[in-house]
Amino acid sequence: MSRGLNKVQIIGHLGKDPEMRYTPAGKPVTTFTVAVSRSWNSADGEKRSETEWFNVVAWGNLAEICKQYLVKGKQVYIEGHLKTRSWDDKEKEGVKHTRVEVVANEMMMLGDRRDSNNPQSHDTETASSDTSVGTVEDDFPF
Repeated sequence: MSRGLNKVQIIGHLGKDPEMRYTPAGKPVTTFTVAVSRSWNSADGEKRSETEWFNVVAWGNLAEICKQYLVKGKQVYIEGHLKTRSWDDKEKEGVKHTRVEVVANEMMMLGDRRDSNNPQSHDTETASSDTSVGTVEDDFPF
């Protein structure tokens, strides 16, 4: 039997502050959007760029960490998997909605330390769905 792979890694900037809520069972879930931009030169030498928006969902401890530390505009690395959800519109009969989300299992805050709301932050911080916030000693070249 062959195995599949569903893994997503994105680096971008938060489009708005994260929103956290709790499931009826009391489990925290945080949602936010991340904008990932790329640029290139076209065949005629014209500089082009485009931005792709990703809907991100974090659960449990990672949801709480994302809500506490992330703010609009913050650069972030997200690792997780894609999940497609579908639901029927409650107000428009027969209308079905579909949404593709990145379900995060790891988050790392990137960018300049000064753009963080946490003045005590001195290094890049990382968190995953099964650990608390820690410090990464490697420097990223971007």
